[in-house]
Amino acid sequence: MKAITIEKVNGEPGHVYYPLKLIDIPQPSPQPTEVKIKLLAAALNHRDHFIRQHLYPGISFDNIPLFADGIGIVTSTGLLVHRDWLGKRVLLAPGRGWRDSPDGPEGDSYGILGGTKHAPNGTLQEYICVPVSEVEEAPLHLDPIEAAGLPLCGLTAFRAVFTKAKVQAGQNILITGIGGGVALQALAFCAAAGAMVFVTSSSDQKLAAAKELGASAGVSYKKDGWNKELKGLLPQSRPYLDAVIDGAGGDIAARTVPLLKKGGKIVSYGMTLGPQTPYTMQAVLKNIEILGSTMGSRKEFAQMVEYVRHKQLRTVVSRVVEGISIESIEPLFAELKEGRQFGKLVVRIASEENSKL
Repeated sequence: MKAITIEKVNGEPGHVYYPLKLIDIPQPSPQPTEVKIKLLAAALNHRDHFIRQHLYPGISFDNIPLFADGIGIVTSTGLLVHRDWLGKRVLLAPGRGWRDSPDGPEGDSYGILGGTKHAPNGTLQEYICVPVSEVEEAPLHLDPIEAAGLPLCGLTAFRAVFTKAKVQAGQNILITGIGGGVALQALAFCAAAGAMVFVTSSSDQKLAAAKELGASAGVSYKKDGWNKELKGLLPQSRPYLDAVIDGAGGDIAARTVPLLKKGGKIVSYGMTLGPQTPYTMQAVLKNIEILGSTMGSRKEFAQMVEYVRHKQLRTVVSRVVEGISIESIEPLFAELKEGRQFGKLVVRIASEENSKL
């Protein structure tokens, strides 16, 4: 079967860009507690781009397929797995080694699928075997392309919104950098919970699209004083923010602390643009909490999938390419690198119609 990994070349972290490598590897066979899955689709995340730049821990060059997001159909089961799983459409939990603690992984062996030594498997291949305990039945209202884009960004957003920010109906929430998968999923979760959502972006087109998805208003962070513009958009009945869901870092605290209520929260899940954010004395005096939030536990993944199923939420897809080939997948990396995407970037690996048992 075909799979895509990375090839090692010389270069310093941040200045190297490992080329993609198409390989042929044997189809796996399930161990007693595993299921074998024919993958229908897989999706790109920022971490895959960071891996190619050697800006991610534990990178492997041992033919471990890239990508953590995937959906597929169970085609065979291990000896200890109930055969009721056969033929089910399933989502793969993207992480390994974090069971249910709300504080973080229980040990030091936490890893995410795709391209690393910490969880040596990935979804950019035709078949995959995983423990049956690491899959959830996919929500029926999502097609395979939408479902493929859900696991990692959905889990990250769910933990940031509900476990960390504890978003509730009637609150005012700011989500920065709308357009990325996590930010869009956070918008969907906050809106479904009954919160009023405000967003930032550098693109007026993305701001308009976010309003169509449920955002109340948006501002361009390229404008000087965008935070003052945002203050004027807050409702008079509740003229403050309850929480900020942020993936950028930088000056976000300085910009938003004056808008946050006493005891408000800034939840940082990424800091992909600015690796530091200052914690000011004004934040101290207002009892503002800055909370780090990594991807999420296996328990939160199950809760997230059930929430999507119950609320009938969709995944925003920016672009779909066909097949496991370097020619089809390189443009997805280019779109992510340039920040042109609005939603998930997905690879269709196989058609569902041709994958039935």
